[in-house]
Amino acid sequence: MKLQKFFPVIIYSAIQLLIPACSEYGNKPPFEPADKVNTLMGTDSDYRLSHGNTYPAVGMPWGMNSWTPQTGRMGNGWAYTYDATKINGIKQTHQPSPWINDYAAFALMAVTGREVYREEERASWFSHKAEIAKPYYYSVYLADHDVTAEVTPTRRAAIFRFTFPESDSSFIVLDAFNMGSAVNIIPGERKITGYCRNNRGGVPENFHNYFVAVFDRDFDSFSVWHGDTLEKGISSADGRHTGAVVRFRTKRGDKISVRVASSFISPQQALLNLERETGEKDFETVKNECRDEWNRQLGRILVEGGSDDQIRTFYSCLYRMLLFPRDLHEVNSKGEKIHYSPYNGQVLPGEMFTDNGFWDTFRAQFPFLTLLYPGLNSRIMNGLVNTYLESGWLPEWASPGHRDCMIGSNSASIIADSYLKGIRGYDIETLYEAVIKNTLGNGPVSSVGRLGAEYYNRLGYVPYNVGIRESTARTLEYAYADFCISRLARELGKPENEVKLYEARAMNYKNVFDTGRKLMRGRNDDGSFQSPFNPFKWGDAFTEGNSWHYTWSVFQDIAGLAEMMGGREDFIARLDSVFEVPPVFDYSYYGQVIHEIREMQIMNMGNYAHGNQPIQHMIYLYNYAGEPWKAQMRVRQVMDKLYNYTPDGYCGDEDNGQTSAWYVFSALGFYPVTPGTGQYVFGSPLFRKAVLEFENGRKLVITAPGNSGENIYVRKVRLNGKALKNNYITHQDLQKGGILTFRMDSDPNLKRGTAAESFPFSMSKYR
Repeated sequence: MKLQKFFPVIIYSAIQLLIPACSEYGNKPPFEPADKVNTLMGTDSDYRLSHGNTYPAVGMPWGMNSWTPQTGRMGNGWAYTYDATKINGIKQTHQPSPWINDYAAFALMAVTGREVYREEERASWFSHKAEIAKPYYYSVYLADHDVTAEVTPTRRAAIFRFTFPESDSSFIVLDAFNMGSAVNIIPGERKITGYCRNNRGGVPENFHNYFVAVFDRDFDSFSVWHGDTLEKGISSADGRHTGAVVRFRTKRGDKISVRVASSFISPQQALLNLERETGEKDFETVKNECRDEWNRQLGRILVEGGSDDQIRTFYSCLYRMLLFPRDLHEVNSKGEKIHYSPYNGQVLPGEMFTDNGFWDTFRAQFPFLTLLYPGLNSRIMNGLVNTYLESGWLPEWASPGHRDCMIGSNSASIIADSYLKGIRGYDIETLYEAVIKNTLGNGPVSSVGRLGAEYYNRLGYVPYNVGIRESTARTLEYAYADFCISRLARELGKPENEVKLYEARAMNYKNVFDTGRKLMRGRNDDGSFQSPFNPFKWGDAFTEGNSWHYTWSVFQDIAGLAEMMGGREDFIARLDSVFEVPPVFDYSYYGQVIHEIREMQIMNMGNYAHGNQPIQHMIYLYNYAGEPWKAQMRVRQVMDKLYNYTPDGYCGDEDNGQTSAWYVFSALGFYPVTPGTGQYVFGSPLFRKAVLEFENGRKLVITAPGNSGENIYVRKVRLNGKALKNNYITHQDLQKGGILTFRMDSDPNLKRGTAAESFPFSMSKYR
């Protein structure tokens, strides 16, 4: 009887499990994911208005270095902007954000005619029509010099190829940049070595980036410069700003290749990196290897059944997610992993990762790694162990060491989420020790540890009036981190009083909620709320947002927040109002309209500010109060309106993959609102089909057969033929693989997901 009862389900599941082998395109999609990527997405930006604040990074996934054409001046965080007309070089870059800026940068440039080396003199007009920008390859025609410049990368090296005209005076310039550098030309070995030291902080005194460049033909002559002085026939220079120029006699079509590598450890290690990663490989071989790696990593998700624009946007976002954090380790002559520590200046064994701001990436970027790349995530955890052992703290913003930027102690979320999802292979006890230390005080810069911890631990909030900026935002983020700590402590079997302490602190969000205004508000040390209070005031008690944005930063207890607002109906009305109020703002805290404010103002979505991270999860909160169809509508609205693979294709800061991660998750049909719970909240899938390949060898096929621009609402959800009534799916269920089916409709299903038992996790329950 039992077999008969379940026989139809068994047959259904068996048939469905055949789907991964098939496609509406046949056995293989008719495109390579890497060639769907537009690396120029987000480059039409400046400090006043961001459409991503990105640059066209040419690199390997999570590579130690990337390369980018440079249109801006040396040291300008906006290294490449789409509206620029001239390129002055192709530089090695590690920049995660223009606001945090770059470090260890140097550049190569080809010129003809005159031996010029200064940025403004060597710069050449270029056109996007004569430019190819791929994750694995970049090419541009330098019109003023009649030269085509190309570059293709490895993890720690690259090969350049310059195609010259007929000229007795063809030059390649190596600019080692300012803030301390050196060059040494070795003509007999066709080689330039040296170092650069440029940075924006977060480095020890002995910080160097050692480089080596090996050419495939002899130099006809050479020069070096330091400052504004060019010295012909001289082979070495060191000082604040140095560089080298080598000359060739060329015929039209002559191609000169340059193999380049670098190391943070030593000149010898730079040469070892070069030999190991490029060897005798030619340009096309390296290019093909890099393209294959991008296709392998991007191909972990294959999508179909959407427009070409949607597919290109999806893979352009996914590419951006796979650039950071950077893997800082190198491999010595014994084959051992070692790294230069940006915290204590020593060369130490093991791994290190950097160039990431956890305030951004804890939300969705890192949960994505736990889902698709748990092996990498484990390695990152090992890197965090080393960070703690080498600096005594966990990072909030690393680039390459601790940077004084942003707030919170969001490493707790990243670590807890990793461990609670079963990812192992690192010293969790050391990380737990580090997480607890973060709760006790402040580190070497204000962003490390918890600024205001003594107030928070005693009063349950960071007071508004004690000289600690963004106090309410800090309180909310500390409370969520405490929730994550409590979950991790319980999983590790820590004493019950320790677990309860952090569970209690997770409720500290209530201490900065004004029940009269039904909004988060600054609170003074005597218990009174700040006055005057303008909920549209950006900054002040909040971080890069206002009360309308930060009121939703209660990831751990949405039900509790809803009850404080008056219950589910009032909560829904308040969610609706974010989109309904006009885009008014108060910029007095900053003294000017910062770009995040302007980006909110011009989108015609009320006070919803998707271009910045604090409110990006808010749309999914409709699932916590029984109106999931509103989340489905708003998710599709944001994907359709605010994202495109074009140079203006983001609606604000991209920030290390986080804004991209929102799109990638949302396009798949779910989003990790609360890392640390293992739940993903449903939205509205964008494609009719997506296939996810997990590291455990299993595949998840997401199907939405009737999906379209009109059919945006979810009628039903099934997992392996079984109806899902919840407004979420678990990490464990996804990792098992199978078939996740969305039945789509043009009309909302006003009955599905309305009962409290269908809602995602909250610490509190609805009364």
